[in-house]
Amino acid sequence: MKDPRDIILKPIVSEKSYALIERGVYTFEVSPAASKPEIHDAIEAIWGVKVAKVNTMNRKGKVRRTRGTNRVGARKDSKRAIVTLVAGNEISLFES
Repeated sequence: MKDPRDIILKPIVSEKSYALIERGVYTFEVSPAASKPEIHDAIEAIWGVKVAKVNTMNRKGKVRRTRGTNRVGARKDSKRAIVTLVAGNEISLFES
């Protein structure tokens, strides 16, 4: 089995993801090769919580063009996982 910290890369920090945290739904950037069962097991292993379901989405990187030379490049593709926890479980990601 892969190391759980190689599967879960980082949490997604946005207004939309903060609004979902109140409902027990967390958003993470994950390895593009990770499957839903691997993400499920990695979340449970790292934080010790029970996961109800995992939804994933593959995001295509934006195509960008340079101003002077008109060369085309692209940002990298990414994969996100939206993880719903069982009621009563919580991940303390950002504590102040």
